[in-house]
Formats: sequence, C-alpha cells, structure tokens
Amino acid sequence: MAIQPFETAEAHSSPTVTQLSVFLDDRVGQLLHLTQMFDGSNVHILGLSVTNLVDCAIVRMIFDDPDEAGVILTDHRFQVKETELIVVCVPEGPRGLINLWSAMLKAEINVHYTYALMGLSHGRPAIAVHADNLTMACDAFKHQRLVVLGQADLRGEMC
Repeated sequence: MAIQPFETAEAHSSPTVTQLSVFLDDRVGQLLHLTQMFDGSNVHILGLSVTNLVDCAIVRMIFDDPDEAGVILTDHRFQVKETELIVVCVPEGPRGLINLWSAMLKAEINVHYTYALMGLSHGRPAIAVHADNLTMACDAFKHQRLVVLGQADLRGEMC
C-alpha cells in the first residue's frame, strides 16, 4: 500500500501582501522624513499606519514594490520587519465593513489590526488585515465572494 502525503496548509496558496514596519524616534518631522525617502523613486506607499509608543512609533506600510522599498529603507539605516497581510476590497454599500467582519466572525478568526489603503487605481476602497490565521481569513473572505488582492495586484498602483 502506497503512503499518501498529508494535505497541509503549506500547500495552500493565499494571496498576501508584504507589510514593512520600521521604528521612528518620537520627534517632530520623522514621518515626513520617512515618506520623503520615496519621493522621486518608483516606489509608492499605498497604506500607512502609525502606532505611537512611549518614546518611539511603529510605522507599518504597504508598498507597490516592497522589495525596492526595503532596499531604500535599509539604505537609510532603518531596521525593517516584514509581515504578510491580506488586502481585501471593501464591498460597496453601507454594510461593506460589516460584511468583512461578519466573515471573520463566522470563521472564528481574530483580527489583530487593520488599516486602509489609499488611491488604488480600480477606485474601490481596500483594507489591509492582519489576523491570527491568514489562510483561513482569505478563505473566509473568498467564501463571502469578497475580492482579495495579492502583491502582484498592487504593482504599479499609485496614490
């Protein structure tokens, strides 16, 4: 009898997006300095979230080209942390966000944090979601016929 391999979530491919996070000193002008690093480059910030701590801030960003963004950040002596997220388009209508979070509740998935993306060319609002299980979250969104975007979908998007 032949041994059958186990099916695992590793074989399942969910579209994800790379988030880059950096620490900023809690000083006036630091956010401007950070965003100016990409001025004149072919890299565009599509989403940004700032979490203020006691004497620093964590800035989470989504780019159309995270690899090149990472090079720019490290060239400016930032330590960069990469995290995978899901980006989902918000359905039209007044219950768009309710539909997203209902899908997470039905699948019993905890959302750690979320933030909006800006100026995507398709014109629909989109939200970055970090959850305790990205594969299950992606499946839950797709089960509700929600559009999940991957990194390739964000290439060339501009704010």
